[in-house]
Amino acid sequence: MSKLDLIVGTNSTWSIRAWLCLKLANLEFNEIVISLEKENYQRKIEQYSNALLVPVLVDNNIHIHDSLAITEYANDITNIYPESKSHKALCRSLCAELHSGFMNLRANCPFSFEKVKPVVLTKQLNKEIVRLTHIFKNAHGDFMFEKASPVDAFYAVLAFRLSSYGISLEGEAGEYQTKLQQWPLFIQAIEAAKSWNTKG
Repeated sequence: MSKLDLIVGTNSTWSIRAWLCLKLANLEFNEIVISLEKENYQRKIEQYSNALLVPVLVDNNIHIHDSLAITEYANDITNIYPESKSHKALCRSLCAELHSGFMNLRANCPFSFEKVKPVVLTKQLNKEIVRLTHIFKNAHGDFMFEKASPVDAFYAVLAFRLSSYGISLEGEAGEYQTKLQQWPLFIQAIEAAKSWNTKG
């Protein structure tokens, strides 16, 4: 297979998730960084995807947009989902839930590498934190399943975001939140994402 190109955006959580999943698949890829803070950023993305969103994965004449689709493409090349049928199904379900949900956390806790003020916990935010706590407390040690998988890649970014806003989950859920942020591959991803801000 030829080397892949991953088009990422500055401060893009979904770009970080795609980056992690490609790394889980041990795939080599070039990073093409687009600054989402510049006025013409959509024109640049349009060279790779008519959806005008990042991330985008380019494999020769194949263009895959959206982090979930990129995750599935990576899995088609090298299996990155859990081996058991039930764990694989749950992994996909949890990734999809994050992809389409937790809107209050997203709206009230924007992703940032800068210092942010602790967030005021509203009823709506608490509801999502309760759900997240339920998900996190079912982790099997350092990862959700027997080894690192897309669900860890997807939720590690959210664990980082929560901590930035002073939100620490309790008990086993809090332990998983901490483990995700200590995951060496995630630390690499955060460093890579910080470097995008100097390249875009």
